[in-house]
Amino acid sequence: MTLLQKKILLQQIIWDYNIPVDEIEEVLKGHKQMTGHYTRSMLIRRLLETYPWFTLIDMFTPEELKIMLDNDVIKTLRSPSLQKKYEFVQKRLQEIIPTAG
Repeated sequence: MTLLQKKILLQQIIWDYNIPVDEIEEVLKGHKQMTGHYTRSMLIRRLLETYPWFTLIDMFTPEELKIMLDNDVIKTLRSPSLQKKYEFVQKRLQEIIPTAG
């Protein structure tokens, strides 16, 4: 996925607000607390609820996804089946990607 394609997909998750995509990226990276009224958890939830897993794999590294998929985000997903899916993905990522430190 190109950088432009990623930026377009990030912009589409908040299509209803005029928020610069660079700010979205800063919040997702943890460099900024909020953009508009969106927190990092809210943006991650929107990504998980909007795009298929294979799109997310193209947008982010496995390490980034491992960090994004925390219990607080997963439990706020609207669909119980989506919660179950990402609980499984979270567990698998934790098994295959070593913890830093």
